Amino acid sequence: MTTSAHPDVPGADLIGAGPEDYDGDQFDLDARLSLTRVPGMSTDLSDISEVEYRQLRLERVVLVSVWTEGSARDAENAMTELKMLAETAGSQVLEGLMQRRSTPDPATYLGRGKVEELREVVLATGADTVICDGELDAAQLRNLEDRVGVKVVDRTALILDIFAQHARSVEGKTQVELAQLTYLKQRLRGWGGNLSRQTGGRAAGGAGIGGRGPGETRIETDRRRIGHRIAILRRRLADMEATRATKRADRGRNQIPSVAIVGYTNAGKSSLLNRLTRAGVLVENALFATLDPTTRRATTADGRVYTLTDTVGFVRHLPHDLVEAFKSTLEETAGADLLVHVVDASDPDPQGQIDAVRSVLVGVGAGSAPEILVLNKADLLGEVDRVALRASHPEAILVSAHTGEGIDDLVELVEERLPVPSELVDAVIPYSRGDLLDRVHQNGIIEVLEHGAEGTHVVAHLHPALAAAVRAAGGEA
Repeated sequence: MTTSAHPDVPGADLIGAGPEDYDGDQFDLDARLSLTRVPGMSTDLSDISEVEYRQLRLERVVLVSVWTEGSARDAENAMTELKMLAETAGSQVLEGLMQRRSTPDPATYLGRGKVEELREVVLATGADTVICDGELDAAQLRNLEDRVGVKVVDRTALILDIFAQHARSVEGKTQVELAQLTYLKQRLRGWGGNLSRQTGGRAAGGAGIGGRGPGETRIETDRRRIGHRIAILRRRLADMEATRATKRADRGRNQIPSVAIVGYTNAGKSSLLNRLTRAGVLVENALFATLDPTTRRATTADGRVYTLTDTVGFVRHLPHDLVEAFKSTLEETAGADLLVHVVDASDPDPQGQIDAVRSVLVGVGAGSAPEILVLNKADLLGEVDRVALRASHPEAILVSAHTGEGIDDLVELVEERLPVPSELVDAVIPYSRGDLLDRVHQNGIIEVLEHGAEGTHVVAHLHPALAAAVRAAGGEA
């Protein structure tokens, strides 16, 4: 990893910087890699009766999937993605099992015979965790754990664990905790009577007078406490959203166009933002490396200012609880003037990525936003793949954030697609109002700029509020 010696100066003039410095300073990545996991150093308890209250630890895992629809290639791609998710969470994948069924088994997710086969694989490999490529309910999790004898984790819990590892900001950590608690509240479970024992009398450990009666079961108490914590987190997020709304309103008053970089996880969104603005945003070849949205200022070739925002990546079957928790962050995309939709062109199924991202965009109200489709990682493609992608996506632009290929064309296209100010103003701005002239340079499209005896003659396309200010300051020319 090489850090940049250049200042953080946004703008199109940075395009073409070499691959050794376009990512900027990667201090966050240094911190993330400062502690790494050592395989084989874990000590597992044989008693899993309290398993849902212990830290989620994924080390030596076996993957299982139920293939219900699509082609065999789609099923293999889904299993490959599950393997990448598991490895991102810090685990070592030992084996993968797949079963073809019309629907998952309502009791154990896998069929009875496949569960026995899974148990044999777990014993043979010494795995301590099973990861299922689906969202399991409490009964399915409990039944599988009873029959297999090790921890069972579904896809949703796996993604939540990755988010918990990568959250950096206060808001990101709050959003992840909210999603985790919402998920846990629906799946509280226990074995035997340890979660169904009620308080009252001597059975409660000598509670005595005032402690007798049915009381609450332990599971009810935990559910109530979780509900209380969820309410607190939602209030905190509402306060944080108010702060973000204030910043959005400020950008709106200044009529600064906004561009949101969206796309599938690990498609190269952060690398693209760094290439465009030398933002120094953390870049890592891992799923969900970016959770906290980063906004940077950029400048067009004619001097207009706009913002570029790097957003959290999407994934197929993104957990509903996660979408709800990150709704305020995802809504940044709904308010953007333009979406730069980044796709990993080297992925086996780029169209599946596109469909998954657009599905989430529709869910957050950004389905109709103007979009530029960007096929990234062109440096990893052969000529045959390039021709096939150009044929299937003629409207897309092929780029490489790593080598800089196609970046100039992308910048030109972004600047061309930015909203054009609606009012044409022909006015003379007094020299005493240099601040106003600076705003015209930053937020308007200038056609004529002449310096005269009384001031600067400007003919420009401006937003209504700025146009009114220019007319009030100098009047029509």
